[in-house]
Amino acid sequence: MPQLNDLSRSLVALNQDSTIIAVVELSQSSWLVAGVLPGIERQPRKKLEPSAERLLGLLHRWRDEAVRAGKTITRIALAFEAGRDGFWLARWLNARGVEAHVIHPSSVAVSREHRRAKTDRLDTELLKRAFLGWLRRERGHCSMARVPTIAEEDAKRPNRERECLVGERTRIVNRMKGTLARLGIRNFKPTLRKAADRLATLHTPEGMPLPPNVLAELQRAMARLGFVVSQIREIEQARQKRLEQQPETGPHAMVRQLSRVVGVGIETADMLVHEVLSRPMRDRKAVARYAGLTGSPDESGTKRREQGLARAGNARVPHGSSPWAEGPRGMIQLAWRFLMFQKESALALWYRARTADSRSGTRKTMIVALARKLMIALWRFVATGETLEGVVLRPAG
Repeated sequence: MPQLNDLSRSLVALNQDSTIIAVVELSQSSWLVAGVLPGIERQPRKKLEPSAERLLGLLHRWRDEAVRAGKTITRIALAFEAGRDGFWLARWLNARGVEAHVIHPSSVAVSREHRRAKTDRLDTELLKRAFLGWLRRERGHCSMARVPTIAEEDAKRPNRERECLVGERTRIVNRMKGTLARLGIRNFKPTLRKAADRLATLHTPEGMPLPPNVLAELQRAMARLGFVVSQIREIEQARQKRLEQQPETGPHAMVRQLSRVVGVGIETADMLVHEVLSRPMRDRKAVARYAGLTGSPDESGTKRREQGLARAGNARVPHGSSPWAEGPRGMIQLAWRFLMFQKESALALWYRARTADSRSGTRKTMIVALARKLMIALWRFVATGETLEGVVLRPAG
């Protein structure tokens, strides 16, 4: 029996005599729509310009054809792969009576031939077979992505924008340090408050002032750096204001509750809540899977090896959003930090007991297991209020 929030198969039984089934291959220049119509032997295919209104008109025309063939249509099910267009089309169609689904592209099995043929027509046939199997509630055909609301998507934007700005700040600083290092200057810190004033007083080891073009370049870089830093500060202040104005509203309550854990800062709490913890999850396995903290074994015959973490789920969670992210943002980094701040917690004691042999390989493997256990424990903490055994919490407020 399918569980709640199980998107690996349909929760509604399929009556193919009263259901129009359609798939769409989306691209920037055109949309190719293929369908299966009750009472009509041919399986129509139509190329459209990228227009939601034209797509809806085509579905209604196919419905009229099925009605003229003597069928009563009670359901129109449509699916397309997740991509650059996001989820707006699914929301738009759902609001107009069309059951729209978004397919995980990596969940659709494809031919393993070295040079397989790939066209939009073949892709629609592949999607059609996978979608039919999913509607029949058969396992293994494909998995669907949950369609978020506009509010849920918008809530992720400040955190992701800040991550991009932090990366840009790091790139500017590194570029300035590299420019100065080529002139033999290594003790300049662009992030200091008076760095812009000190820039004009710098001298090379030969006692010469900075060349005019280099000085102009660095001054422009300092101006960009100041602008980026001001935008980061603006985002942080706006987030703090939202938390103070609506402290008990949905994800805000989760962020405040999670930030009470000693060792979890407001940035990490905000990222975890909006990227993972605020989503409806089926069970603990789904949480670990979406966080990208499950393994990918390679076993065949007598061969047994582990390929590392599976490249699935949300890439921002296991290692952080980018190598330039400020501070330990991902779950792997948070697990190491958790060992520093929560030494007497049950999870920290479990980790030390498993790594008592002091082998580096064991510590590296078990930190991933600790990150997975920690992710599940935090999910239960904010979702059900289950206490974290031995974890020190900051006072509420």
